[in-house]
Amino acid sequence: MEYAVESDQLSKNYGSMHALRGVNLHVPRGEIYGFVGRNGAGKTTCLRVLTGLQKPSEGSYQLFGVDYRNRREIRHQRNRIGAIIDSAAMYQDLGALENLRLQLQMMGVPDKSEAEYLLGLVGLSEAGKRPVRTYSLGMKQRLGIAMALAGSPDLLILDEPVNGLDPQGIIELRELIDRLRMQEGITFLISSHYLDELARLATWFGFLNHGKLIREVSREKMEQDCRHKMILTVSNRQAFLRVMEERKIPYQLVDGDEAEIYQDIPVTELVLMLNKYGCNVRRITEQSESLESYFISLVGGNGDE
Repeated sequence: MEYAVESDQLSKNYGSMHALRGVNLHVPRGEIYGFVGRNGAGKTTCLRVLTGLQKPSEGSYQLFGVDYRNRREIRHQRNRIGAIIDSAAMYQDLGALENLRLQLQMMGVPDKSEAEYLLGLVGLSEAGKRPVRTYSLGMKQRLGIAMALAGSPDLLILDEPVNGLDPQGIIELRELIDRLRMQEGITFLISSHYLDELARLATWFGFLNHGKLIREVSREKMEQDCRHKMILTVSNRQAFLRVMEERKIPYQLVDGDEAEIYQDIPVTELVLMLNKYGCNVRRITEQSESLESYFISLVGGNGDE
């Protein structure tokens, strides 16, 4: 697997405070990597280090296979990265089009029709000449992404991009990021503490807690770990076991007459199936673990940072 970003025992200290503690990060190329953690877990610090805004105290990292200490080569790799950390800088009295043209000029990128193309890409063509101060927060976020796309980066790093957005703005941003990945082949590294929203978008996850990366997992593996289940209270334990074994339905006995089924079966079909063998279903509930509860199960439920 090829990685856009890798780190090896990456650490960052501020005096006696350890913001990052031996982080080994792996961001696969072409994926949307969700960087999950509570406020204060060290997400922004890590992104600032990876973008060159701060130097690590210990350890190292690579961008597209090039070590950050290789000064000559790393400059080229940094040009392949667009980032919004904290918030994108933009002139409020200018329109989106003029802001983009200034960004391209500052980066030495020939404009021609590039600014118009980027505005169209993020869905702001019609608002291109309106002053940015009249934009909604969601529109400003999309303009920030357009500015980060100047220079055609292969990797976009976004720090808490849904902060403050209303539900419609979140949906629009999610659709934009997914479209940029699919159509432009851009890799994303996105930090957020809005875990369930990130679960709808990311294809890989890294869980950070107290400066430590405690797990990296693909969406497929996480969905398997958070799999859907039905919780049943049954009248006949032996009959229930017989049906599960004969039908090869994955299950687990919890306690007494309670059991869990890990297969998506219509409730009516399940009840009739068990009833045929003399087993009544006294109670049934359905449950799917959220990313938030999955995260809490990894790090424990206590301790805001």
